[in-house]
Amino acid sequence: MLRSQPEFCPLERARNLNMILLAADTSGKHGSIALARVPSGTVDLGAIEVLEVVPLEGGTFSAQLVPQISGLLTRHALTKYNIGAFAVASGPGSFTGLRVGLAAVKALAEVLEKPIAAVSLLEAVARSGKSGGRVLALLDAGRGELYVGEYEVGAYARMVRERLLTRAEFIHDARDRTVVTPDSRLASWVCGSGLETELVGQPRSDAIARLGWEKIRSGQTIAPEDLEANYIRRSDAEILAQSS
Repeated sequence: MLRSQPEFCPLERARNLNMILLAADTSGKHGSIALARVPSGTVDLGAIEVLEVVPLEGGTFSAQLVPQISGLLTRHALTKYNIGAFAVASGPGSFTGLRVGLAAVKALAEVLEKPIAAVSLLEAVARSGKSGGRVLALLDAGRGELYVGEYEVGAYARMVRERLLTRAEFIHDARDRTVVTPDSRLASWVCGSGLETELVGQPRSDAIARLGWEKIRSGQTIAPEDLEANYIRRSDAEILAQSS
């Protein structure tokens, strides 16, 4: 009796085929989407071919995102059915921007039954630098506060913790750590406080694609219904609801 071959799970497809990976970052004022091709069986992040990165202007993500994804696929003679996996910046960042990006990825991944890798923007910052060991990734959270991600960086990055801190709290906790940030103003302030500082470029969606593939390869994927934004800080609506 002939038996049909068992279906691969989405992760097995990702591991065994040349794969198209769609990555999105809508966490800040200037977001982007990226399309990447992952060679079969690659373990080298440098081997991932980024086909194109498309910038997105903040404030209009909801109007731009789906048409830009469609246009990006069309330019490379692909359709949504060619996408083998998704990577998305899960935060921290803009509440509205993150919701738009995550909702689009959720919808596509659910329809296509493909894996999702959620990448913290703080991890992307930590991995952008040349420093290894215990690293503090730093982003401006507004309102005089800072997003701080503590990572152990080597061949891979292990998150120790991510927090929202005041500047005074950060300076108190940052001794004997290398601080990595894409914000030149924060870099000048940290350096002026006597801390070792590395200024890096703002991570884009191509960086999210590479880190996302690393997570997909190691099985760190999530189902669409479990994808949530990593706000670190609660929204104003949540704060008001709790205080009422």
